[in-house]
Amino acid sequence: MKKLLFAGLLVAASSVTLAKLPALSDEAKAKAAEAAAKAAWTGKVEGYQLCKAQDRVAASYYKTAKAAGKETKPAAAPACVEPGPFAYVPPSAKPIEAAGAHSPSATATSPPSTRQPDAVVNPAKKP
Repeated sequence: MKKLLFAGLLVAASSVTLAKLPALSDEAKAKAAEAAAKAAWTGKVEGYQLCKAQDRVAASYYKTAKAAGKETKPAAAPACVEPGPFAYVPPSAKPIEAAGAHSPSATATSPPSTRQPDAVVNPAKKP
């Protein structure tokens, strides 16, 4: 009896987890993109702060080693790059031409079709 009840609960729980969620709205997508950009910027800021802390520790080490009379060779490290203030610019919608649609580059002045029959425009070549 307990096994049957447990199996029934598992089936009910799995049906809930497999339920399809509705699609995100445009506002929710924009908010998610901004949150992702903010998280990436926060990661860059944390990396900058870590780099500065490592520079301070290395400077302190070299100072104490020099005072103790030890010979040290400073390692060449890349400079710390400050990420600057957070600025998020949402991507704008691409125009149809940039989206890969096939359209002529010039403005049309006449319709693409003509009243001439195809045999006149493309005469058949005789072998």
